[in-house]
Amino acid sequence: MCHRRGRRPPATPPPHDRDHPRRRAALIATLSLHLAIGIGILLAAPVLRRWAAPLAAVPSLASLAFALTIAPDVLDGEPWTATFTWVPGLDLSVDLFVDGLGLVMILLVSGIGLAIAAYSGSYFAPNATAARTAGLLVLFAGAMLGLVTAEHVVILYLFWELTSILSWLLIGQRHTDPAARAAATHALVLTGSGGLALLGGLVILAREAGTWSVVELLTDPPGGTAAGVGLGLVVLGIVTKSAQYPFHAWLPGAMVAPTPVSAYLHSATMVKAGIYLALRLAPAFVHLDAWQPVVLTIGLLTMVAGGLRAIRQDDLKLLLAFGTVSQLGFLFVLSGSGFEYATIAGVTLLIAHALFKATLFLVVGIVDHQAHTRDRHELLDLRLGTGWGPVRVCAVLTAASMAGVPLMAGFIAKEEAYAAFVYEGGAVGVIGLVGIVTGSVLTMAYSLRFAAVFWRQSDRDDADVTPPSWTFGAPVYVLTALTIAIGLVPAPIIGDLVDVASGDLLGREVAGELALWHGINTALVLSVLTIAAGVLLWRLTDPFVRLTGRAAPPIDGYRAFQIGLEGLFTLARVTTTRIQTGSLPRYIAIILMVVVGGPALVAVATTSLPDLADPLDVPVQLALAGLIAGAALATIFVPRRLGAVVVLGGVGYGMAGLFVAQGAPDLALTQFAIETLTIVAFVLVLRQLPARFSRSDDRAGQLRRMGAAAVVGVGAFVLVLAVSGTDPTTPASDLAVTQAVPEAEGRNIVNVILVDFRGLDTLGEIAVLLVAAVGVTTLARVGRRPPRTGVPPLPEIDPLDPATIDKDART
Repeated sequence: MCHRRGRRPPATPPPHDRDHPRRRAALIATLSLHLAIGIGILLAAPVLRRWAAPLAAVPSLASLAFALTIAPDVLDGEPWTATFTWVPGLDLSVDLFVDGLGLVMILLVSGIGLAIAAYSGSYFAPNATAARTAGLLVLFAGAMLGLVTAEHVVILYLFWELTSILSWLLIGQRHTDPAARAAATHALVLTGSGGLALLGGLVILAREAGTWSVVELLTDPPGGTAAGVGLGLVVLGIVTKSAQYPFHAWLPGAMVAPTPVSAYLHSATMVKAGIYLALRLAPAFVHLDAWQPVVLTIGLLTMVAGGLRAIRQDDLKLLLAFGTVSQLGFLFVLSGSGFEYATIAGVTLLIAHALFKATLFLVVGIVDHQAHTRDRHELLDLRLGTGWGPVRVCAVLTAASMAGVPLMAGFIAKEEAYAAFVYEGGAVGVIGLVGIVTGSVLTMAYSLRFAAVFWRQSDRDDADVTPPSWTFGAPVYVLTALTIAIGLVPAPIIGDLVDVASGDLLGREVAGELALWHGINTALVLSVLTIAAGVLLWRLTDPFVRLTGRAAPPIDGYRAFQIGLEGLFTLARVTTTRIQTGSLPRYIAIILMVVVGGPALVAVATTSLPDLADPLDVPVQLALAGLIAGAALATIFVPRRLGAVVVLGGVGYGMAGLFVAQGAPDLALTQFAIETLTIVAFVLVLRQLPARFSRSDDRAGQLRRMGAAAVVGVGAFVLVLAVSGTDPTTPASDLAVTQAVPEAEGRNIVNVILVDFRGLDTLGEIAVLLVAAVGVTTLARVGRRPPRTGVPPLPEIDPLDPATIDKDART
């Protein structure tokens, strides 16, 4: 709840053009440390074993120290920036910056990452698999830090895709498990497809804005139809990454990963990437008519749908997974609404959610590690007695924060959200308020369902479970303490951070007043009603689940993904069957007609062809042209392959003769050498094939081949005419003529170009020719394999089955 007094007048947006060598070095060192240690752990995983977790904590500790060091400057309105010029001619550079929101994200990524590293040392057995997980987590943290500090559009996208790839590796690292492979594929396909949409959208927006700078693009956002299309593609990328409905099913499926991975990906990193980008974009594009309706519809639908699924779960990890989907919908509504109070509420909830969701996942991991179950019914039959008290208290308190109970950080964020939509008013305020209140009632109910496991215990003497060590529970205790501290005194801890982050996003100063108590007002009344309704719904969970179960869709998100992927495979198979017939001549004909015939048509339509009134310079050219044409025609009628190659070589040698007639013996010598080499390569390959061509009696096929040859031949002729008719102001060949002697000490300009000026190109062409020759020879030697009759079906594995989730975390 916000009560704002003495609000400062709007200020000029903080400058983003300050660069300093010390800042540049600090930023690049922070990112490089993650890269170096992450790769080092992966390479040395079999050796490191138990030392991998402590080593993985070093980058997070360093980036946390970096964030705390720069915090005074950032909070004073002076973002840290760094620019590393890459290709000046193409305006490519690595631009990084840290403003208020960037500082929030660095603190969350580093702080939660440090807690996960400390926790992993007790959770995993000291083996190579655990070490590889630690290395991947370090790289993932580095990718997230790069994403939230990227100021160049292309760099932002590169780090965005890195998070998708690394999450795929983390989710599917148990590659022998079909469930892990299916879940990882699901996550990669959805987030990867969204990433492609994001790339297209960012490129369109950048081109329309005339800049690749994120800050400049958002300061002066583009308009028009093209920009609207680009923005739509960007939103598609955001909703897939942040698990918004209907692209939410990958997140619960990702629970097959070990609990530390789930805690990190779903609290402070992977899913927050989309929310981060929504916070960046909303103030710049909220003026568009479609922006708020789209954000409210998707976010509220996700919040309610996730809550309805969460309240049905008996597996605590799945309960938290669907609860995360619901909370991400809540975050998307706040971060995407674009007005001031919602932005402040969104940043506050961003912090609170990272703390309580990471803690709850870690609690579930401790219980599963010690009791070997996460099923709430089985846990109610156990007794978490002596030694479990701190963990049980932390579980109940952080569940209360998730529910938005007073004295917790979650309550501060929820009050801010309620106050924001009450203040906004209008249709947006009413719809948003009704939606988030409904979602918050569901949140209260599934939070109580989770917490009940820890305050209700069995009285059986044989039901005791071994308590965790203090080192195992330490991260949970620290995160819970932060959650409580923010709930009690939010302003001294995060007040300035939230104000600066919100002000940087909005481009003006804001003066939000975070506090536990602001008196009795509409937001407080709504909070009380939410808690009461949530308790009632929890008490009526069983009939409510039965009622909503009848209205549930017959196909869940994962099954819809399976059906879609199988349909895509079917379409690919049908398309391949029709297009890829296995006929190499047909492939070559189509490729050449498109590559040569298409540009030729464009040249005829747009270029004036030169006059051919006097095409011959010397009479011998006519004889050589006849030799070339005759050799080409003779190739068609020669029945033997080797004979056809020899006759075809006559075409090349005839061209060399034309070069001699034109007074270019050096070019003719090169042509002779290339033609000879080509004939030798043909002979080496064709000697493995039947001596004679297989003649087809299909007259239609022969006519098609003749037509294709005519199109390609005439097209090449037209292109040569069009190029010869151009008159560039400064021909590129002038450089070779003037620099051949002084730079390369050679008078044979063609050879100088091939060997000196374009030496690497020539080497590449030779390598391609050799690889092609070896490949064709190999194909000619091997026998034909039987054709494939279909695509293997996807495994019938449900990654949401509790039996498949993190089943070997303790090995």
